[in-house]
Formats: sequence, C-alpha cells, structure tokens
Amino acid sequence: EPAGPRLGVTAIAGADLVVVPALAVDRRGLRLGRGGGSYDRALARVPATVPTVALLHDGELVGSLPAQPHDRPVRAVVTPASGVIELSPGPDVGPGTSAGRTRVR
Repeated sequence: EPAGPRLGVTAIAGADLVVVPALAVDRRGLRLGRGGGSYDRALARVPATVPTVALLHDGELVGSLPAQPHDRPVRAVVTPASGVIELSPGPDVGPGTSAGRTRVR
C-alpha cells in the first residue's frame, strides 16, 4: 500500500506517461486485460498528448482483437525482442476497425 495522501482518479490526467498491463494488444492498440474495464476507464481520462504504453511478452502483439465500445487504445507497446513499437490506431479506434501501422524504434 503506498504511503501518503491518495491522489484520486483524476490524478492520471497529470501523468507524463501511462504504463498499463495487458495480456495482448492488437495492431490498432486495443488491449486485452483482466481489469474488468478499470484500465479503459483510466485511459479515458488520459489526455491525447500523453503516451500510453502496454508491456508485453514476445508474441502478445497480435493482428486483431475483439473490441467493445468502452475499449481505449494504447499508443505503443514494449516487448523484450522488439523494444518500443509505436502503434497508429487511426481516427476511428476507440474502438474502431482501421488497420494500424507499426514502427519499431
């Protein structure tokens, strides 16, 4: 349990970087997790200018995942073999159906 005062649910809007867990992420940036939607609700409060990143094992970046209306994409993933992979979800993701592009740095 962290010490100090609780920051509340709005504190995430002031973050410089948001790292979220995931079981898988697709090329659009949509993630599969086990948070019951809690991470998607948190990501909805993150300004569009703040990088959002999911940490994955190799093989967990997949072509496509099913999307629901509350799903929020991440902008990049990090894998052991490839490092940072920036995702381009397109204008209709959140959720959406556009194909993403990747760039490995």
